[in-house]
Amino acid sequence: MTTTAPTPITTTAPTSTATTSTAAAAARATHPADIDVARAELRARLLDDGVLIDLGSPGLYGRSGVFERVYQAVDAAVVRNQADLDADVLRFPPVEPLAAFERTDYIASFPDLAASVSAFTGDDRTHRALLAARERGERWESFLEPADLMLTPAVCHPVYGLVSGTLPERGRMFDIVGDSFRREPSLDPMRLQAFHMHEFVHIGTPETAKEHRDGRIAVMRTLLESFGLEIDVVPANDPFFGRVGQMLARNQVEQSLKFEFVTPVYGQDHPWTAISSANLHEDHFGTSFDIRTADGEVAHSACIAFGLERITIALFAAHGTDPETWPAEVRTALAL
Repeated sequence: MTTTAPTPITTTAPTSTATTSTAAAAARATHPADIDVARAELRARLLDDGVLIDLGSPGLYGRSGVFERVYQAVDAAVVRNQADLDADVLRFPPVEPLAAFERTDYIASFPDLAASVSAFTGDDRTHRALLAARERGERWESFLEPADLMLTPAVCHPVYGLVSGTLPERGRMFDIVGDSFRREPSLDPMRLQAFHMHEFVHIGTPETAKEHRDGRIAVMRTLLESFGLEIDVVPANDPFFGRVGQMLARNQVEQSLKFEFVTPVYGQDHPWTAISSANLHEDHFGTSFDIRTADGEVAHSACIAFGLERITIALFAAHGTDPETWPAEVRTALAL
């Protein structure tokens, strides 16, 4: 899951029928100029009420105790919702080795979102030159050298290198939570540069990967709707870069590889916003990391992903910034 969803269209998702009418979908096909006003109003409300704390860079915020309380409740509800998967729990740091990042081929599709870690490795003379540039008000980052680390853009990246080789007969299932960073500065509070995803990743055969993706859609939708959110499930695409990316995005939609769970954060007349997704990777990671099924074929993978901050902010947008005033059924669903 990545960016604000494309204008939702009426569709039948695997194992789940979208309830939005054609008329309703057409009504929100417009993009009024005041969408930026709606985004600014929500951002101002979250800041004024002390839910988020402005750190001075678009898309980077501190979080208050109220935000953390709801965020943790959302994550706990996600864990309960997916407990039947009996997945192996893995947690990774917010950076990944450059060599592993290269194998994902992320830089080929999303160079505009990627970010690397740099560090100072110079001597005293270089340090003095750095300080002199800083004193002159110049950019001094050029004195830093690449540290062979990348800020992780997708929390599932590290898992594929761990399972290179032959999978067991039934494949592998993983429960992964972690930091993600995508260089996409925006004043839209639903579009953060630093955020967290809770993903449930299956690696196995083409059939079991598709079964994982399709079989969880209804379960995910029921959970999100229990939070008092209006949800539609729509085919979507990732924000591939460049002219080749336009073709990749079109193919992704045509092959129904990605579905997003969208909600009207900014109202019915504005584009709905993605807060979760269900994704089929086909053999992309199996090929890149030489992962094989028990019968020797290239493995396929799929993941379902919950955008924890996006769900949390969608709740504040829908119900207000004081959880004590939320509807009883929503508080019960979140165990608040």
